[in-house]
Amino acid sequence: MQMKATDEANLYTSFDQLHLLHFKLIELESAVTSKSESTWRLGKHFLDRYLLLFITNGEGWLTVDGQFIELRSGSIYLGLPGQLIEAELRGREEAGLYQIRFNVFCDEQSNSNLESALDMMKQMCTQMNGRAVPCSSPVAMSLLCQEIEQLIREGNGLQHYLGQIRFQELLHRLFNDMVHVQSYQPALPIEQVRHHIEQNYMKKITIEDLAEVARMSSRHFMRLFKKMYGCSAMDYLAIYRIKQAQIMMRNDHSPRLKEIASCVGFQDEMYFRRKFKQITGLPPAAFIQNSKQRIATVHSLGIGTLLALQIIPAAAQASHPWTAYYRRKYETDKVIPLVDDEGGCLQQLEEIRPDYIVAVREEMSESMMQHLSSIAPVCVLTQSEGDWRDHLRTVAQFMNRFEAAEVWLERYEQKAAVIRSQLSKQVRQDRLIVLRVHGPEIQVMSPQTIASVFYNDMQLMAPEGMENIWHKPHFNISDLAKLTIDRALLIVSEDDESRQTWAKIQQSEVWMETKAAQNDGIDTLIPSVLLDYTAFTHELMLDEVLKLWRHRP
Repeated sequence: MQMKATDEANLYTSFDQLHLLHFKLIELESAVTSKSESTWRLGKHFLDRYLLLFITNGEGWLTVDGQFIELRSGSIYLGLPGQLIEAELRGREEAGLYQIRFNVFCDEQSNSNLESALDMMKQMCTQMNGRAVPCSSPVAMSLLCQEIEQLIREGNGLQHYLGQIRFQELLHRLFNDMVHVQSYQPALPIEQVRHHIEQNYMKKITIEDLAEVARMSSRHFMRLFKKMYGCSAMDYLAIYRIKQAQIMMRNDHSPRLKEIASCVGFQDEMYFRRKFKQITGLPPAAFIQNSKQRIATVHSLGIGTLLALQIIPAAAQASHPWTAYYRRKYETDKVIPLVDDEGGCLQQLEEIRPDYIVAVREEMSESMMQHLSSIAPVCVLTQSEGDWRDHLRTVAQFMNRFEAAEVWLERYEQKAAVIRSQLSKQVRQDRLIVLRVHGPEIQVMSPQTIASVFYNDMQLMAPEGMENIWHKPHFNISDLAKLTIDRALLIVSEDDESRQTWAKIQQSEVWMETKAAQNDGIDTLIPSVLLDYTAFTHELMLDEVLKLWRHRP
């Protein structure tokens, strides 16, 4: 059952006095444990200022004035001055978090003091109900923390000031998530089961065990889990176990298959082999053999295509945003960064001597393509021909992994169908426009871009007449005047020029007259890797759809 509109409105009133408060970032520290020391601890002490903990990886606990609070990846906790706290975080391979300490002051005109500021903060924090808040977009939050950390370490005063501005954006994300946290409550038991699976996959797990974690009957649990994730809980467990097995198999000194199977929860090696082939499209031996191949890509299009095939490129463009998201999931320190200069790139590839190279025809000169062919077999993708599914199949066919691609695509379609079914009737009826703002340029994103997730996979409607705008060589904000825009998604680059362009759009009369602007139907995303038109980024965008609109009218 979703939270009623009146209840959500009441939650927003808790932030009515937010404009009277001023927030000052004092320090931001990141912590990542090592494999040899996989536990992070925060000793018991009284807080002398506000503390924000953002968990990027791992699980653990926090005690606040004796109250136990569970910490999970992607969760945030806000601590208040005077609280007695203690915390511990751990991870199977590594645990990571950001520790942010800050002060809060009242507006001088409000004739209030620090004590009044604390009272207002306590009132706002009642939304947390003594628990950590699930972050609506952990990727975006990680990127923001990463940027703030870099800015405040700079010696330039302007960089420090920009870091303070980014900190305000971080707080806005937190407060917005606090408003919606109660709407997550119905899904929490099932999400807790998913976390339980990911923490205990190596042990014997039954449906009865998982139903007990969810505190519901086995029959009711199985129905809800499948509705939410599109597969049974035991299928989810098997898929997760196989993913962990793949991590072990990529290791140069991986143990025997029987030991790998046992480590990830399979006691029968033959059953493990069958499930591995069923889930990945490859037998374990073929996967191990393929993992030893060195595959390079000289275009970002190849990166997301290879990752969907469970291939970590041996070399890829240095200019591609290998963000914290990738670093948490893949050993990107082993990826050799290729320079953008053709001559330098060719020299690097000659030294690497990859088994295969993935290239894009439109981005390569004829001489470059000929030189690449002299180094290794080249899989050539053509951006103007086919879509991202065709690109995936082309690479898979070239590298004899076609079945793996079909298995991935089948699972993607199932996931898209589940997410589509969870969108409200209002979201499905709204006319959606997806805009990218980069520097001074505004791009209306068509179904031939990452926006295909919304228009094709989610089957959302574009405003009537959008086809004419998609095919225009140049776009002007005045082109929106004749369109009915109920909902807008903005993907705004993080540079100052892009922010200024977005500010001008918001202030334009045409934009203010759209239904999206008038009815608070505007959402934004940080670009990061989401703009690549690849299989991998399409799956990432599916997750963003859930965070944006699963619990929204």
